[in-house]
Amino acid sequence: MKTESFNKGLLQFLQQSPTPFHAVSSLSALLEQAGFHRLDETDAWMLKKNSSYYVVRNSSAIIAFKTGEADIVDTGLRITGAHTDSPCLKIKPRPEISKHNYLQLGVEVYGGVLLHTWFDRDLSFAGRVDFENEDGSLDSVLIDLKEPVAFIPSLAIHLDQTANDGRTIDKQKELPPILLQFGKGEKFDFDQFLLNHLLEVAGKKSALRVLSHELVLYDTQAPALLGLEKQFIASARLDNLLSCYLCLNALIDSENDFASVLVCNDHEEVGSVSTSGAAGPFLKSVLERMLAAEQASNEDFGRAMLQSVMLSVDNAHGSHPNFSDKHDDKHSPLLNAGPVIKINANQRYASNSQSIALFKSLCNKLNISHQSFAMRSDMACGSTIGPITAAALGVNTVDVGVASFAMHSIREYAGVEDARSLAKVVSAFYSR
Repeated sequence: MKTESFNKGLLQFLQQSPTPFHAVSSLSALLEQAGFHRLDETDAWMLKKNSSYYVVRNSSAIIAFKTGEADIVDTGLRITGAHTDSPCLKIKPRPEISKHNYLQLGVEVYGGVLLHTWFDRDLSFAGRVDFENEDGSLDSVLIDLKEPVAFIPSLAIHLDQTANDGRTIDKQKELPPILLQFGKGEKFDFDQFLLNHLLEVAGKKSALRVLSHELVLYDTQAPALLGLEKQFIASARLDNLLSCYLCLNALIDSENDFASVLVCNDHEEVGSVSTSGAAGPFLKSVLERMLAAEQASNEDFGRAMLQSVMLSVDNAHGSHPNFSDKHDDKHSPLLNAGPVIKINANQRYASNSQSIALFKSLCNKLNISHQSFAMRSDMACGSTIGPITAAALGVNTVDVGVASFAMHSIREYAGVEDARSLAKVVSAFYSR
């Protein structure tokens, strides 16, 4: 696949994936098109060699894998990992706020949001709604309003003379978006609004009442290529749906010789501690069932992990030309300059000399440039699912990703060459 068509597919995927639920739905559709068979965790699995499968948990995390031809205990697994969630504003359970005849919604900050970027944007909301049917059964559905229905207006500088002087944002007071201006005596019930949407738009004609929801706001501006020569990708949720997409394509394009796995966890941005997060049992459960299909023992599982390698794929901080002093001079990745290897002495990244050497050797064989990132020694370092998964499984891991700008903004930026380049390396990793 050429870079241009790869990026076209990436932009379409980003547009269709405003929430982790929608991202997993989009990934599932791509896997189905590629001939992967869906499994149910509650069923007994009858896995076959040289076959392709996927399984979903909580509708927000997904694992896809190829069983391969080789014996897993002898050759190990090739694993890549990414995450489906992004920092955002999540609608509270009882969100209605009415002030001066304006309808607003109470929101909670999910993850490390770059808050000022959410002001003065055309917002919609999407997510999962759980409801009761007329016959008493419970059901859920994904919704996406798509149209811009909300905004968070900035306060005019005339009323806040310190607006450009490092003003802080009150998360409780200043983030509720405006959705509607009431007429006199009018009221609004958010659950009733959702129920009407289920009945009239989502096709759930037997829905009786809304019981719960997980809904987030998102920017309706479409992903795009930009720059004088279209060298950059601009989109929400590049961290980390870009990695999910490139790893999925790499898995689909890879050879079938070895057992290969892609895990896209949820809740990385808030610590990964959940049933669908990297600190939960999802990945280990699937790997144990893959080994059980080969009549492997508990001892064999440990042996297989020692033969395995994982690529933890998550975006890296590109060196910002206006803030180059925020980077270590020798570890300042550039956009469109190749995959980035992420290194931290305090194990915030899982990379070690052996896993780094393996990744570099793959890049060199493909004639793809690679870069290194390490935080300034006087700044704190973020983390990924890499150290969590490495510690849980005992699998040798390297943290890598594409360089990006504005991480955790409502709109992030990456280079048009980098996602496709890293996908080629990941595909080679799966096939080695």
